[in-house]
Amino acid sequence: MTAGLYSLARPFLFASDPEWAHEQTLKSLDFLPTRLAIKAMAGPKVADPVRLMGLSFDNRVGLAAGLDKNGAHIAGLDAMGFGFLEVGTVTPLAQPGNAKPRMFRIPERQALINRLGFNNLGVDNLIRNVERSAYKGVLGLNIGKNAATPIEKAVDDYLICLDKVHPHASYITVNISSPNTKNLRQLQGADELSQLLGALQAAREALSQRDGLRVPMAIKIAPDLDEEQIKVIADLLPAFGMDAVIATNTTLSRAAVDGLPHAQEAGGLSGAPVLQASNAVIRQLRRQLPQGFPIIGVGGILSPADAVSKLEAGADLVQIYTGLIYAGPALPGACARALKTSGARASRG
Repeated sequence: MTAGLYSLARPFLFASDPEWAHEQTLKSLDFLPTRLAIKAMAGPKVADPVRLMGLSFDNRVGLAAGLDKNGAHIAGLDAMGFGFLEVGTVTPLAQPGNAKPRMFRIPERQALINRLGFNNLGVDNLIRNVERSAYKGVLGLNIGKNAATPIEKAVDDYLICLDKVHPHASYITVNISSPNTKNLRQLQGADELSQLLGALQAAREALSQRDGLRVPMAIKIAPDLDEEQIKVIADLLPAFGMDAVIATNTTLSRAAVDGLPHAQEAGGLSGAPVLQASNAVIRQLRRQLPQGFPIIGVGGILSPADAVSKLEAGADLVQIYTGLIYAGPALPGACARALKTSGARASRG
């Protein structure tokens, strides 16, 4: 959809409840005429192949997890020209998430606050949807823990999901950074993270033998980490055989939206205000991770220039979520073209 056409639709969508608009937009992608129209308006998918984590990506722009938690709309999302998709976060058991309302726009800052709380239909439902989609591109499956699972038992939930998604994922993302599941971010601490990564590493070795393939694994971290916390993560991920880091999730900071309607709603803030915080984390990770260790940059991409800034900070790939709400479905292709033609890209192996 061109920017002009989306600008006509946006006032209607923004006049509606954010979560309702989100759900209806996704449902519209299930209709073949809608998919064909989006594909025609988006134009040919940008060919800018890159190989990372042992995978071949069509281009460097991906869909971030959270938009399609159940993997129910993969074909429609593919029509937007993404180089790869990530769906989830999914948990072992279905859960409703937090009470509504739980999604709030802050248009003055091109931002969004959500406290959805991993609302999803469970890992088995996700796998059925992935199998039905027949998607041939790189597909990341993002896993988390159920809200009812005590944090000291969180590893068990991740291992259940890992076991089930392993045969179906191009790569697996372990989400330890959502602010909307109680105590989840504790898993980013040195001791907790070491325990989790050790369990994941051992389980993956067994699954690799069972399934006859080694599936890359990424860890998704928060933007609200200090330099020492980032250093610990940069040391631990390669030590435990992880394949990539996704930086970053939503932020708890409200500095950029203070005083605006909905600014004090609980939840994670995404959109334009996260760009610089996310880029700062990426820059530190790039300095401290081993050369060539893949970084996927996400947070605050609302324009092609924002996507380029992620690569300049040190990312290899980028992902988009909130930018689709404000800029529309032409954004992935525009960003992919900018990354292909810009001089910012560096070959990192």
